[in-house]
Amino acid sequence: MVTPPPARAPAITKFLKPYILKMNFTNNFVSAQVIHTPSATVTCSASSQEKLLRPSMESTRDVAAAAKIGKLLGERLLFKGIPAVSVSMSRDQKYHGKVKAVIDSLRDAGVKLL
Repeated sequence: MVTPPPARAPAITKFLKPYILKMNFTNNFVSAQVIHTPSATVTCSASSQEKLLRPSMESTRDVAAAAKIGKLLGERLLFKGIPAVSVSMSRDQKYHGKVKAVIDSLRDAGVKLL
């Protein structure tokens, strides 16, 4: 006779914030993506590497490019019906410069930050 496994506690992902914003800055490009944590999939992303954006930007790595990426990501999130995201910054990222530009332009686009 096989005994059934014990009942598990509910997954911790139910208690986490479902959408997390992650930003990546290299020497040449700026990229940001929103990850749906329960399914661990990228819901929406924007990058200065996109070929449609490059002609409209002077530089792909400065604060103005970061602001444009944040605005584009905010528009894409609202189009998909995601009104709020949580911000995840690494330990070395400070709310200054490019990080501030992305977050402020997301806020200006109408996305709430948790």
